[in-house]
Amino acid sequence: MITPAFELSQDPDFLTIVIKVPYARVSEFDVYFEGEEFKFYAKPYFLRLTLPGRVVEDGREKASYDTDKGTFTIQLPKEIPGQYFEGLDMLTSLLAPKKSRSAKPLVEEIAASADLSEEEEEEFDWEIEQTPYNEIAESSLPPEYCYGFGNLRSGVFQRLQDELSDVIDIKDPDQTPVDERRRQRLAAEAAKFDPDHYLADFFEDEAIQHVLKYKPWWIDAHKKMIALQRESHQEHDTQTLVVFSEEEREQMRKFTNKSYLLDKRSRHRVYLGLIDILLAYCYEICVNEGDKNVESSWNIRKLSATLCWLESFTSIHDVLVSFGRRVLCYPLHRHFGLVTRAFNDTVMILQLGKAAVLKCLLDIHKIFRENDPAYILNDLFITDYCIWIQKTKSKKLAALSDSLQKATLAKSHIGFELEELEAAAVLVQEEENVLKAAGTVSEQQLPSSESETSDSEESSSTSSSETEGSDSDEQESSTSEDGKINSLQGTLQEERTAPLTDCNGLRQGTNTSATEVSDEKSRAALPSTSVPGKLIEELGKQMQTAIRLSEQPEGLATANCILKEQEENCVSEPGRCSKDSTEKGNFLEVSSKRSSLLFLCGRDEDKD
Repeated sequence: MITPAFELSQDPDFLTIVIKVPYARVSEFDVYFEGEEFKFYAKPYFLRLTLPGRVVEDGREKASYDTDKGTFTIQLPKEIPGQYFEGLDMLTSLLAPKKSRSAKPLVEEIAASADLSEEEEEEFDWEIEQTPYNEIAESSLPPEYCYGFGNLRSGVFQRLQDELSDVIDIKDPDQTPVDERRRQRLAAEAAKFDPDHYLADFFEDEAIQHVLKYKPWWIDAHKKMIALQRESHQEHDTQTLVVFSEEEREQMRKFTNKSYLLDKRSRHRVYLGLIDILLAYCYEICVNEGDKNVESSWNIRKLSATLCWLESFTSIHDVLVSFGRRVLCYPLHRHFGLVTRAFNDTVMILQLGKAAVLKCLLDIHKIFRENDPAYILNDLFITDYCIWIQKTKSKKLAALSDSLQKATLAKSHIGFELEELEAAAVLVQEEENVLKAAGTVSEQQLPSSESETSDSEESSSTSSSETEGSDSDEQESSTSEDGKINSLQGTLQEERTAPLTDCNGLRQGTNTSATEVSDEKSRAALPSTSVPGKLIEELGKQMQTAIRLSEQPEGLATANCILKEQEENCVSEPGRCSKDSTEKGNFLEVSSKRSSLLFLCGRDEDKD
């Protein structure tokens, strides 16, 4: 028989069941319902449901068939009008189990088997393969430790360790107790933590701040739920807020409905494992902004110690600390803000109820199903969680969300000295900023001092021009003996006015520069004495100095040497530095500075 696709909905008076039966023999179908039991048969489809509320046959029931869509629509009156049936979207839990169970499963199993007729009993397979029995002493058997959903599995990895080494990090989980798993996990996390990676994400968090702005579907659903609760001041069913896709419904129909006999401690650990898995899933959805990639399976199982280390937690705080440590050790983005974001998202999902939790678990089931060899985690955990959550009471999840919301997680709880690392990094950054600021200030002062120097040189050249203008009148009133000097000065002036720079303003040669400097010094020295013989002698000395210094590569150094030599001559010949020639000496100094400036700037004195 084939289990058909079906959906359930309700209004205050009726429960509506829509059953999809394409290619069925609609001329022969049978519907039976009484109390919480519902049966439907139309060859080759068969459906048996355990309804979440009681229905009654009172003549108001209706049934119709849509030939185009191939669907049966059956309306069943509620026994108590206005009663709300909870969990109509939990399709796996609605499917009637193969055998009914109660608080005393052994008694029920014996009674159920006694009621079976001989035709329903399976024949014994006499051709079953047999192997010789080897008796082994019980004391020689190694102890096997449990894991998986509710710690109900053992011995799985004993045969598949080589194939599943990429799925879990623990080696030989069947022989490793819970305490030893935890010790090995903490040691592996401490060795994996990278302070440089953490500080890089702490300071350069543009990409992280971008993904933190992403809003998954449960944020809008949670806002709508809060708004509805404020309007009516009562809790609303989240069936209208959480919508399952057809693929998700099909997956729920494929699950086998079964019950789980868990003691109080096992149930507590199952709830804590659920929080751990949801935290890892919320991180994956946030960093990839809802898209799936080849790393999605790795992110979820690596960040969940329940999946990766087969951890069994005992408190919510331990779950949060474990998740925070693994976020800061393994994935690409290692930021504490992502830990907080996953924490808040998990609280929202739990507040939305088991429909939202089931939708997330179905998505995880799909991710693992499409990844090899992560599919084994579905058999160990996710499939059982998908079936178990459908039968969980909403009050239990509400209490779990409240407990999680009251829990706190600080950076000091992680154990990696995050606050000390951040404080040291901030201190280093502040020192670097101070050094950079000091370097910027010095760079700004350097061009300003250069501009002041150039301004002073320009003012000096202006004053020298004025001095030359005033001294020209004295030169015009000189004696006839000075005519010879003027003639010599004109010859030197022609040599001085020769071009010194090319089209790019670069110097053509050091010899020309030396000639210009020596000519400037000679012309400036002419008015410094009234005796023609001494003047000619002085000019000769200046020409010899220029020839001797022309081999120097820098024109400015040549000019400085000439000035120094003039000062030495002035000391050796005090008569030249008398009070009457003070003004002429000033002219010599100013004129020399002007010549050096003209040489450095590549200017022509006539143009200035």
